[in-house]
Order: sequence, then C-alpha cells, then structure tokens
Amino acid sequence: MSYNSITKALASGFSQISVLDILDIIIIAVLIYNLIIWTRETRAYEVLKGIGLLFLVSIASQLLSLTTLSWLLDSVLTSGSIIIVLIILFQPELRRVLEKLGRSGKRLGKEWFDASSMKNSDLVRDMHAAILSLSHRRVGALIVFEQKTGLGDIVGTGTRIDGILSGALIENIFEPNTPLHDGAVIVRGSTILAAGCFLPLSDDLSVSRELGTRHRAALGVSTVSDCVTIIVSEETGAISIARDGKLVRYIDAKALNNVLESLFLQTGNTAAFGWSKRKPTGGSHENSKA
Repeated sequence: MSYNSITKALASGFSQISVLDILDIIIIAVLIYNLIIWTRETRAYEVLKGIGLLFLVSIASQLLSLTTLSWLLDSVLTSGSIIIVLIILFQPELRRVLEKLGRSGKRLGKEWFDASSMKNSDLVRDMHAAILSLSHRRVGALIVFEQKTGLGDIVGTGTRIDGILSGALIENIFEPNTPLHDGAVIVRGSTILAAGCFLPLSDDLSVSRELGTRHRAALGVSTVSDCVTIIVSEETGAISIARDGKLVRYIDAKALNNVLESLFLQTGNTAAFGWSKRKPTGGSHENSKA
C-alpha cells in the first residue's frame, strides 16, 4: 500500500467523524478522569485498578486467540452481575461522588512529603520523643500512617486538620479530655490530614479479649489497607504496631525508632516491624498480655 493510499484512507476515516463524536469522546474522557480523581484516595482505587487489569487481560486473550480465557473474562465483564457487584463494592464511594457533584466540591489535593518543613531525621526524633512521652504518661493514642492505599474515606469521618506533623501537635491532639482524644489521627507524609477519625474494627474472633477498641481498630484498618498504625495503650502505656492484619505489642524505644525510620527515612527495613523476629500467635496477632 502506497503512502498516498494510506493518506487517503486516513482522510476518509477522519471525514466521517462529526462534532458530536468528538464531544462524546471528550465527555467520556472527563468522566473517566474524574472517576480516577474521586477514588484515588480511597480503597476503591485499588479495586478499580484490578478491574482495569482484567480488561487488559481480556483484550490480550482475544489478540492471542486464547478462546477459553477470552470467553471466561467476557462472561464476567459483560454480564449484568458485574454491575451489581460494583454497586455493592462502591456504595460508600458512589454516595460521596454524588455528594461532590451536588455541591461542586473542591478536588482533594495530594499532600506529599515536604522535606523542607522539617528534616526527616528531625521528624523521627520528634515523633519518637512524643510517642514515648504519651506512653510514659499512659495517654492513649492511635496514629495511622498512610502508605500506597489512600485513606480518604476514613479521613472523611474525622475532623480535617491539614497540619504539619510534629510531636507537640500529636501530644496535644491525644491529651485526655480533649475533643479529638478518642479517635485516630491519619498521617500522610509529613501532614496530619485529620484527627478524631473512626476506623473499621477487626471482626477476627481469635483476637485476645484483653485488647481494647484502639487495638481492634488498628487491626481492622490494617486488614483493608497497607497502612502502618502505632497504638499507645491507655491502661498500660504499652506501644504496639499494627500492619498487614498483624499486631506486635510491647515495642521498646529502639524498635519504635526503627519503625519511624522505616516510615520517614524509607530505609526499607521490614524487620523493624518485628514480623521477622517473632511470629504472631492465635491467628493474625500476638496474644501477649496487655
């Protein structure tokens, strides 16, 4: 096929595209873009990525003539049941999207780590001193550090702070008899997004009855996201870490420093969380005394 014939074919194809077709494409693109923006800070974003991957695999199976796989994926993705499943999964997110449309809300921005506000090493020392102070005074605390999975839906249950992370602010939030004392603090990078947040409680029946609401909430949020949660017991002052549905209790000062360094200095030291040192008993947590 010559260059001229290719040019004519392309020109013929473009000549058949009307203004309405272009408008249709733009509207769909805007809807998809806003859907990604609205869900990127929630757990629904991970589900959307999984569904997108299924679509890509379906296209690849058709191109490679993988008949059985193509039929299976087409049956799942084109049936009406997938719509019902999506509605059930995204019910909270759909409600929030409709609320945003109704009040033309502002788009949430990403608060990335601002190294200029405080050096990472200084932040580690500051947070380390604050958490140990809470522990020594037996002041209950629940601090959730967001990782790759956004916690925007949980942030919406609390009071928006958007303040620079510091030990003094953390101690002030969890001071007894203050309005935000009983909830969880959500941290993204060096920013405290919100305080007084409600976390999903763990429904694991094997969890020790000695564990209070803070520990159950930390376990609950760690099973639905990749966050890291630091808990200070109000009864004993003991420090615990929850991650990936596991709970390590009685963290000493050195281990706490290692955890904070892995969070803020990105050392990648997973052993700092204690998973490699001791295996949780009784399912997904440790049953040592509170």
